[in-house]
Amino acid sequence: MVNPTVFLDIADNGEPLGYISFELFADKVPKRAENFRALSTREKGFGYKGSCFHRIIPGFMCQGGDFTRHNGTGGKSIYEEKFDDENFILKHTGPGILSMANAGPNTNGSQFFICTTKTEWLDGKQVVFGKVKEGMNVVQALEGFGSKNGKTSKKITIADCGQL
Repeated sequence: MVNPTVFLDIADNGEPLGYISFELFADKVPKRAENFRALSTREKGFGYKGSCFHRIIPGFMCQGGDFTRHNGTGGKSIYEEKFDDENFILKHTGPGILSMANAGPNTNGSQFFICTTKTEWLDGKQVVFGKVKEGMNVVQALEGFGSKNGKTSKKITIADCGQL
């Protein structure tokens, strides 16, 4: 089985910042990987295109995926509003790890985050489902728009996305 690759084109107030591609670990967390893949392609009629990174904390992570409310309180999966934690096989081992954001056990929807450092305290709480293949320089640039409380200084959006 070949793991799928998806991309996000990132923009700052409409100006292109760059491209990030991810390998999705469908071989280990197939449900999670399929959710992110389908939200990236918008094949279900909804998804990430046009949504923003609503929370960026330098030295920690960049969070996005709330395409319903655009503020970190919304989002939905391709399965239902929220779905169960699949497994915690994969760990938050360092920069570039792609993981599900949630509000506690079994509350997964569409929100995700990209780690900018090792975040082992999240192991067993958030499900890792991918990693950055290309564009870690873009992830690092995103940190420059963040703050200690996560508020972004500019509107950072996913201008386009899809599967490669």
